[in-house]
Amino acid sequence: MRIKRRRSDIDIIADMLKAGEKGAGKTEIMYSVNMSYSQIQKYLPYLISEGFIDTSILSSPKVCYRVTEKGQELLNNLISLKGMLGADENEDWTNN
Repeated sequence: MRIKRRRSDIDIIADMLKAGEKGAGKTEIMYSVNMSYSQIQKYLPYLISEGFIDTSILSSPKVCYRVTEKGQELLNNLISLKGMLGADENEDWTNN
């Protein structure tokens, strides 16, 4: 029997970038990535400040988070790196 390990920061970031490829609200990202409110409060500001995710206001207070070109490049690199390392198929965040 295999016990599921905790996700790394890189796994969480990759999952968030994947969730935001088509644009998503904070709650949608939080649920699709299976993360807590405190986790999204930690990672989302970082991804925005580094230019990996951009925001657009749809209507007050609705905000849409979308992966930038820089964020897509990071996601592609993470997917490539994971493939090169032969990561476990059961932990595949490339096909969410």
